[in-house]
Amino acid sequence: MTPAPQPDKIGILLRVGLFILIGWMSMMVFTTVMLLILGPDSLLVTSAMSVFVGAALANAITVRVYERGRLSDLGLGWMGTSGREFLIGAGAAIAGAVVVAGGPLAVGAAHFEAVPTVEHRWASFAFVSIVLLFGAFGEEMLFHGYAFQLLIRSLGPFATILPVSIIFGLAHIGNQNASIFGIFNTFLWGVLLGFAYLRTRALWLSIGLHFGWNFALPLFGVNLSGFTMGVTGYALRWRVGTLWSGGNYGPEGSVLTTVIVIALFVGVLRVFRDPDEV
Repeated sequence: MTPAPQPDKIGILLRVGLFILIGWMSMMVFTTVMLLILGPDSLLVTSAMSVFVGAALANAITVRVYERGRLSDLGLGWMGTSGREFLIGAGAAIAGAVVVAGGPLAVGAAHFEAVPTVEHRWASFAFVSIVLLFGAFGEEMLFHGYAFQLLIRSLGPFATILPVSIIFGLAHIGNQNASIFGIFNTFLWGVLLGFAYLRTRALWLSIGLHFGWNFALPLFGVNLSGFTMGVTGYALRWRVGTLWSGGNYGPEGSVLTTVIVIALFVGVLRVFRDPDEV
């Protein structure tokens, strides 16, 4: 099939602007409705689902208006490699989370402590996992969906991935217990996830990386981007400073995460070849 024609600079600006406008307005409306229904204690669910709804609408409308209206136009077309990419991403990120949280346990730099938790622990964990999956899909569609991919084609990888990753990091600055180092590591995650799209020309690897990390960290009873899940009945208590623990923001604010993100970047670089060179 003949690819859609590349728009001029004004066309690119209009498409990206419409994408941002639809996404932002949808998230604001949905957030307001969710908070009115569920109350202020539903920040995790409200945040994840608002991003998912906003991103889904922004992608669906712009792709329908400007492209062929197919999932492949926003990196979600299902191909023979899609499942493999998702599983590799999820597995690698889970392994990274195990190193970040399990490593300190193994060397005595942290220990588990029982904490009050909700009833029906497994049901709660399953629910939170589903919410995190929607959150991973939503953030990847929002930050690396149609607008990001259009800019990649128009401006090139470096001119797109770097500024979008900065925005990705700053978007988390309002999270509970946000720290400068935590935002910096989130920026690095943005670079990794954007590069994962560049290497596969699809979102399945980046969604797998995003979800695997978010899924695994709460299993160790640590905060995730400032959010306390409290679904396992225990918390990880650290015997070292915030440089290693990340403080109340969670391990994402630690130097350990910095090392792991760099390692994951190198892994993506080596495992997935540049599609333009294949």
